[in-house]
Order: sequence, then C-alpha cells, then structure tokens
Amino acid sequence: MLILAYHNIVPDGAEPAGERSLHLPQREFAAQLDLLGETHRIIPLSSLWEPREERDRPCAVLTFDDGYRGAMTAGVQELAARGVPGTFFVVPSFLGDHTFWWDALANPGDGTMPGDARVHALEVLGGDDAAVRRWALDTGLPLGEMPAHARSAAEDELKAAGTVPGIALESHTWSHRSLSRIGPADLANELRRSREWVREHLGAAGEWCSCPYGDWSPGVAAAAAAAGYRGALRLDGGWVPEGVPAPFGTPRLNIPAGMSVGGFRLRIDGVMAR
Repeated sequence: MLILAYHNIVPDGAEPAGERSLHLPQREFAAQLDLLGETHRIIPLSSLWEPREERDRPCAVLTFDDGYRGAMTAGVQELAARGVPGTFFVVPSFLGDHTFWWDALANPGDGTMPGDARVHALEVLGGDDAAVRRWALDTGLPLGEMPAHARSAAEDELKAAGTVPGIALESHTWSHRSLSRIGPADLANELRRSREWVREHLGAAGEWCSCPYGDWSPGVAAAAAAAGYRGALRLDGGWVPEGVPAPFGTPRLNIPAGMSVGGFRLRIDGVMAR
C-alpha cells in the first residue's frame, strides 16, 4: 500500500511560483496519474484499512496538503478525467487567497528560501504563520505575493470540488502550526477546531488529518485520537506496512515537483524510498 502526498498542481499555461518543490505542473501530474493507473489500483483514503479481495496490483491513495487553489481546480480536473479518488487536506483559518509563509519567503527566481529561514520558522517559531511574518518583517526579509493558483482556495471552491465523485475533503489542522512544538491545549484546539469546521462547513467525514510539515510524534498521535479522528498522516515513511495498522502515524511518500517520470516510476515500484 502506498499513499502519495502532493501539495499544489500548477494549471497548464501558468508559471510556477513560491517554494518550487510544492508546485507540480499539471502536465507532469497527469503523466504520473497515467503511470500510476497502469501499475496500481487507486483507492480512497477512507477504505485504507478495509479488506480487499483484488490483489492483482498494489493499492495507492492520493492525498493533497494545504488546500491550494491549483490543486482544487487543475488537480481535481485530472482526477475527475480518470475517475480516480483523492483526498484534500485543508486549513480552515487560511481559506480564500491566503499566501502561505513558505511561498512568501521563497526567492521569486528559483524558489529557494534564504539562509536558514525555514529552519528558524519551524524549529523556533513552530511554523506559526503570523509569527513567521513578524520575524521576516523585523529582519528585513521580503514577503512576496503569489499568483491565484498558488494561494489557498475559497470555501465555495472547496465545496464545488467536494461535489466531484471520489473527491474527499479533510483536516490539515486549524492554522498549520508545527504540532509537536505547541502545548497540549493549543494542540487539542488545532485538531478539534479543524475537524469540527470541515464537518460543519464542508459536510466532510472528519476522519483523517494530515500533520503540517510532516511533524508527527506519539503525542500528536494521541491528541488526534482524542480529537475523534480515525487516523493521522505523516509526510514521510514511504510504503504503508502490511499487518496490524498504525492509523495515527500512517506513512506517506512525498512527491515533489521536478521528479522525472523515471524517478517517479522507481519510487512507486519501491526501488527508491525517496
């Protein structure tokens, strides 16, 4: 079993922006879907732990973090064209044209981040969007704006995507903070508030959450279980092991932009782990 983790899909004709590894061109995504469809059976995340009789091919699940507009439009378009399911994790407090800090800090020319800015933003500031922006302004780091496809989708766009057969919407926490670096009360709020919002506003099941920045720990797993989730996803770990499931630390294979078709094939075949 393989769970693929994507972020944004850049519509055909649009220019990449922000942190480049997160923004996969639509044509490359389409090629990956076609290849994956030849080698794997693509199933919904909701049926991850259900028993399956078909064992002619390994199973794969498609997931998308952050709720980028490009993913909710171009990404959903490609999934719908092939009739395959996908789960999109959204950040309720950042809906509607929000530019994420990691994109705002990225160099417009090559998408790289200055110096140790990402390390400081995560390890010192805990990935807190407002805190990162204040720090950037105080230190003179420029904050860029992103094109529409590289900003967060609006609530009505999420609802429209949710009407497409096979498309599921789930929680990426309330404000995309680094979960292992916040206190118990804030951790519970990040998980519970987001779950309640997707259930109330999007009619979602609220069964799964994905951990921002892939920041997973046993404490985060316990908090996700207490918040009522069925499972929590990491951003690393590769293949989901056979046997007894560990739903609150479920691994994924992150798929960055810039990967060749051959490299993608090696990874989904298990030849390369990263």
